[in-house]
Amino acid sequence: MRLRAILIWIALAGIVLVPLVAAAQSPLLQWRQPVYIAAGFAGIVALILLLLQPLLAGGYLPGLAAPRGRVLHRWTGVLLVFVVIVHVAGLWITSPPDVVDALLFRSPTPFSVWGVLAMWAVFLSALLALFRRKLRVRPRTWRLAHTAFALVIVAGTVIHALLIEGTMETTSKVALCALAIVAFLKVVADLKLFPLRLKRSA
Repeated sequence: MRLRAILIWIALAGIVLVPLVAAAQSPLLQWRQPVYIAAGFAGIVALILLLLQPLLAGGYLPGLAAPRGRVLHRWTGVLLVFVVIVHVAGLWITSPPDVVDALLFRSPTPFSVWGVLAMWAVFLSALLALFRRKLRVRPRTWRLAHTAFALVIVAGTVIHALLIEGTMETTSKVALCALAIVAFLKVVADLKLFPLRLKRSA
């Protein structure tokens, strides 16, 4: 069991580090401002966090079973909000008109729309989690809303990333996106976040 745990952590470390190292070696970075580079890597970190989030929520990582994994899931959510802000703020500093066009959904680049949708879903999900007790949201409603936001976040971020031809190396980017989707679908299925009540109500 200990060997299995070690192998899982080694595999996860590789999955996390390979896209970062590959992006760091991109020739496109030679002509970019430091702020733009920081914004780009914040986006890569956000994509990595989308893989870690369901793994923590589902207790799949050795030594981080529930409830410890879910506590880290919440803190990882806070980190996700932070890196999204860094990503958008960095792009704003380097090119305010492009960010304004993206936020107003008038950008000619399709990837901007998906990125903005994912961004707002991240913020709304964080606000819902922050004010959950004050709003007295029922557990069932909370699960459905949180999962729905997560679906928009994962789908929007993956499409956003795949449509961009930037510093991320293609193979590692596609693999990371695929793993994020698989992890999300697995935790939804295992935790029954969308129970069969949808079938009963149909």
